[in-house]
Amino acid sequence: MKNTISCLSLILFALFFSLTTHSLKAQEATAPPAASAEELAKKLANPIANLISVPIQSNWDVGIGAFNGSKLVVNVQPVIPITLSPKLNLITRWILPIVSQFDITGEDTQQGGLGDAVITGFLSPSQSSLTWGVGPAILVPTATEAVLGGEKFGIGPSVVVLKQSGPWTYGALANHLFTVSGNEERDDVNASFFNPFASYNWKSGAGITATLEYTQDWEHDISVVVAHAMVSGVTKFGGQTVSLAIGPRIHFAPDNHAAYGLRAAITMVFPK
Repeated sequence: MKNTISCLSLILFALFFSLTTHSLKAQEATAPPAASAEELAKKLANPIANLISVPIQSNWDVGIGAFNGSKLVVNVQPVIPITLSPKLNLITRWILPIVSQFDITGEDTQQGGLGDAVITGFLSPSQSSLTWGVGPAILVPTATEAVLGGEKFGIGPSVVVLKQSGPWTYGALANHLFTVSGNEERDDVNASFFNPFASYNWKSGAGITATLEYTQDWEHDISVVVAHAMVSGVTKFGGQTVSLAIGPRIHFAPDNHAAYGLRAAITMVFPK
């Protein structure tokens, strides 16, 4: 299993590097004037914007379960757009979690490593009054410890719909994943994810965002519901444009949910 995971990780990295290089070259060839902080903030509020970005999102939760556990999940989430035609884009979104957890599976226990990756490709029209995208979501068993993943390949549909009006962005993203192969001794994957969101951005590039993340595990009849209220801003470190965001994680379900949590994110932006 470890050899398989290593091969998968190398394949994912090679594919990510290839797509990023291709997209950066395409952007350099047709680079318009630099976007304003407000324009970048609005693009970052759009999950399928035609913009290369690399969010690194940290989710820290404490007071979990019967053993009062804690967990830190750092999601590396590159977004790589590919122009297929003047009217159609392919927006690829990658999520690779790096997990560190204590007292989750038992008292005085700890685990750390990679979790399972999710890769989504949205086909999206480049010009539309209503922004939308649809495509496959793929679950890849990249977890380095059995407890951190499901050892299953999964696939399913994903869709995102949103509207941007003035400083406002609002919409929702959803997907469903089910098992197609993997370790037969592990439980199958059969899960739905729903993520409504709304944000407001000022001309300075500052913004506020409210999101709800609802996951329904149909295989085990478990609901996970977490809300976020984030403040963010666009700035530069040296010559690198970045967005910084922070806010609380508010858990509603399941019954053994974390007492409280925090989300912080830095997003490296590569504007056209």
